[in-house]
Amino acid sequence: MTTESFQPDGDQYGTGAPRTTSLLDVLSVAALVLDTEGRIVFWTPQAEELFGFTADEVLGKYAARLIIHPEHLQAVVKLFTEVLETGRSWAGAFPVRHKDGSSRLMEFRNMRLLDDLGDVYALGIAADHSLLQRVETDLALCERLINQSPIGLALLDPDLRYLLVNPALERIDGIPAADHIGRHLRDTLSFPDVDTIESALRQVFATGTPLLDQYHVGRPPTDPEHEHAWSLSFYRLEDPGGRVLGAALSVVDVTERHRAAAEADRARRRLALIADASTRVGTSLEVERTARELADIASPELADVVAVDVLDSALACRRMRRPDNGPELFRALALKAAHPTVAVRAADPPGDLASYDGDRFVTLCVHTGRPVLVRHVGERDLPRIARDAEGSALLARAGVHSYLAVPLIAHGEVLGALDLKRTRNPQPFDEDDVVLAGELASRAAVAIDNARWFQSVRNTALTLQRSLLPDHPPHHTGLELASRYQPAQATSEVGGDWYDVIPLVDDKTALVVGDVMGNGIDAAATMGRLRTATCAYADLDLDPGAVLQHLDKITCDLEHYIVTCLYAVFDPGTRQCRIANAGHMPPALVRAGRAPSLLTLPPGAPLGVGGIPFGTTTVELGPGDLLVLYTDGLVETRQHPIDDRLDVLLGFLDEPQRPLEETCDLLLYGLRHPDDHDDVALLVARAL
Repeated sequence: MTTESFQPDGDQYGTGAPRTTSLLDVLSVAALVLDTEGRIVFWTPQAEELFGFTADEVLGKYAARLIIHPEHLQAVVKLFTEVLETGRSWAGAFPVRHKDGSSRLMEFRNMRLLDDLGDVYALGIAADHSLLQRVETDLALCERLINQSPIGLALLDPDLRYLLVNPALERIDGIPAADHIGRHLRDTLSFPDVDTIESALRQVFATGTPLLDQYHVGRPPTDPEHEHAWSLSFYRLEDPGGRVLGAALSVVDVTERHRAAAEADRARRRLALIADASTRVGTSLEVERTARELADIASPELADVVAVDVLDSALACRRMRRPDNGPELFRALALKAAHPTVAVRAADPPGDLASYDGDRFVTLCVHTGRPVLVRHVGERDLPRIARDAEGSALLARAGVHSYLAVPLIAHGEVLGALDLKRTRNPQPFDEDDVVLAGELASRAAVAIDNARWFQSVRNTALTLQRSLLPDHPPHHTGLELASRYQPAQATSEVGGDWYDVIPLVDDKTALVVGDVMGNGIDAAATMGRLRTATCAYADLDLDPGAVLQHLDKITCDLEHYIVTCLYAVFDPGTRQCRIANAGHMPPALVRAGRAPSLLTLPPGAPLGVGGIPFGTTTVELGPGDLLVLYTDGLVETRQHPIDDRLDVLLGFLDEPQRPLEETCDLLLYGLRHPDDHDDVALLVARAL
């Protein structure tokens, strides 16, 4: 027999001591050759390991007598003869005798050989039966694990080309297993970060350090409409001799876990948004501000473009007519975009009035009192969202793909609608969004309802109060006058502050400033009654203290109202000003060449206490002298001591020659703050 030796190219497989690199080495497959007489003529080193005999001990010996037990000798001779005579191979398990005398079951493959001279030989290939069964079991198990595993598995070569793919990965990426083989990894993966994955695999090839549980999100070809998530692990595969076979890639579909986590996170953010809305929406009693707060809270968490539109009839506190299919008049109160977009130009600017026909979604929303959800906005939907054809084109250009309108309902009355659009957010509105938007709209609607009614009542009280304040004649003998009334700057109710200028006999003039402690229409009405009474008593030419005494009696009958009042009478003939005080702030006196000061008056008790006399103080008013009467809303704040504020007041009066109108404006703008919660009455008189 002749054999040819195989020499590997170069040093591809390394040099040095032999390594276990193949399945044959793992099985330690032995080969032996017998001549026609049954003598051993060829004996491999593996046969020595398997049977225990060295080549010197067996070559030329009869194999049957050496390794076959006597009781099996006849059967073995028969099989040997059949193989040589017929040329048919034989395979099976057979017990043989080991050198140590033990019996071992071997797996045999026997076949006939012919050499170039025509001589016949028998080739026997043997392996340990138990080891072979274990390897077969392991291979079968591996095959089943790979093919039946729900985890996607792939084997890649160093160039990141597929060598093997299991059915699970085939299902994940939607590409048949056969179509993977030989292709690059990036040709099949739908992940946006495929460069990162390839870099990780090359790192695994280079270092042998596994990378486990790498989280990736993408849209597979089998389900391009939905986002999926996978956990990827990479590890290098080596044979028992350390030769690198490739890199294994395992892909676990964790989409359900990803969606559950995303939904839990979404629920947390929604709860946080609702909690945030409870503190940020409805912080004032201003309708417009509440609408802006609602728009701010809804963008960008809920929508990319948010509009708040309220029915004009609701703002006017008119009962809405029975819903029909006709148009509705809306006033835009707020508009907010999460990012720059032309969709804003398609909406009504805040403050504008717009009439929408009955087929518009926002009109349908307020007519039915139910949300209108358009998950996927089509070309035919845009005209029902936008105000006109130009607006439809702008919405299409902005990429509006989902729309939701939710009614603003308070105490059973529809006030308007919360209008939501999505452009950059790729997810369409769903039922959860409807619930969240409804919750936000419900909270805001109550605040808007409170604000609109408050503003209505406040406007009524303010109108009443202004109607009760005097339109004093332009000329008063010996006096130049200027006055102001300013309601509270913050959204609190109108108070009961007032001033009055009353002409008296002999060219005298009565100057009055008062403050009814309270607010609203009742306070304004009480102020009107006291002003009327003051005018009546002033006509009697009574001493200022006597006038306050009479007003005190009237106030005692006015449902426990407490009133402060300053009553002064200026006589141009004597240049004397007689003043009585009922618990009011002291007036300021400004004389040329002197520092402004507060008049020292008996403080007196407020009107309504009853039974306490009021004193009268006489003050000389020379030409050019100023007398400044005011209510406490001008100087009192919650942050500063009253004495400090009075000093600030006097500081603004350092120029007695300043025009009186300018003096009034200076005091109001210098001392008042936008968040002041009290109204102000101011009366400035200059002696001529």
